[in-house]
Parts: sequence; structure tokens; C-alpha cells
Amino acid sequence: MSLRPPLKLGILGSGRGSNFIAISDTIHAGRLNASVEIVISDLADAPILQLAQQRGYKTWSCPKGNFKTKLEPEIEEQLAAQLKAANCELIVLAGYMRVVKTPLLAAFPGRIINIHPSLLPAFPGLNAWEQALTACIAQTGCTVHFVNEVVDGGSIIAQTKVPILPDDTAETLHARIQVEEHKLLPAVIRQISEGKIVLDRH
Repeated sequence: MSLRPPLKLGILGSGRGSNFIAISDTIHAGRLNASVEIVISDLADAPILQLAQQRGYKTWSCPKGNFKTKLEPEIEEQLAAQLKAANCELIVLAGYMRVVKTPLLAAFPGRIINIHPSLLPAFPGLNAWEQALTACIAQTGCTVHFVNEVVDGGSIIAQTKVPILPDDTAETLHARIQVEEHKLLPAVIRQISEGKIVLDRH
């Protein structure tokens, strides 16, 4: 049994919540000494919120803003306040589709991580698996990295490679990348919880 207290997580997502489920399942299986303190989405109807509520987690959705790719500073300040109030120690972007800006970065310096579906620095941004297919390369993968002011530009923590098969479509490749995401993200959080990865304070 770990002598460390559970690592308190705040999870942000915009979609189906499959990475959130992977984290939650790993915790409940006793393979990750962490606790999900709150699940937040930028979209009020995101399935991740429904899944979190079904599992008994606290949830919050951002007020509707005017932009698709970012939150207004005052909304992101509200988001940061929710995470602070929940005493979150590590913020996990699990399919969160907004660019993180100063209010959140300043509130949790070096304590925000993201999972991205490519071997960064290759193919940052949206639909990375489609970018990889178009590039006609032999492999892609997924990356967990710290979040900074550069989109998908923070320091890399861990990666898993995924081969691109001759008959791959965007859908089949993305599905295989997600299988690896669901292993890699909980594994990285476990290493942080065990002190094997030191949170980047820069």
C-alpha cells in the first residue's frame, strides 16, 4: 500500500471521455493512487460530463463563450477557480479541445498535462492522425506532454509508437492510437503519483 496520499486530479474534456474512463477504471482497479476531484468540460452537453456524473464525480461545465478554439479570460478564470476549489494537484487534459491560456497556466504552473494523438513534435494541432496518414509515414503514436503557452509544444513526458498499416483509414488508425492513449495516460499519472516524474514548474 502506498504511503503517499492519492494524487488529486482535475480532468478536462470536450468529447466522449474515453481517456477519462481509462483513468477512472485504473484508479478503481487499484493500479493508480489518485482521486478524480472534478471533471470539467467546455461543452455543457459533452458525454464526458454524463459519464462522470454516472460514476459519482463532481462536474462543472463552462459558460458558453464566443470562440470555438479558446475560452474568454473571464471564463477560464472561472474554470481555474473550480479546479482550485476542488484542491486539484494535477490537471489532465483528456480530449480537451480548447487552447489553454494564461488564467489556467498561471493557476497551475507546470501541473497541466495533455494527451495528443501523434509523436510530437510531429503533427501538432487538430486531427493529427489524419495529418500522419497524409504524410505517408510508417508510424505515428501518442504523446503525453506538459502544457505551456505553445499549442502541443510543452516538454514531452512519454510516447507510444503506433504503426501505420497499408490499409489504414483515418478511423482505424485513430482507434488504434486511442487504445495506446488509454494505457499511456494512466501510466504517466501513476508515475507522477509515485514521484517518479517530477512536475515541471517552469
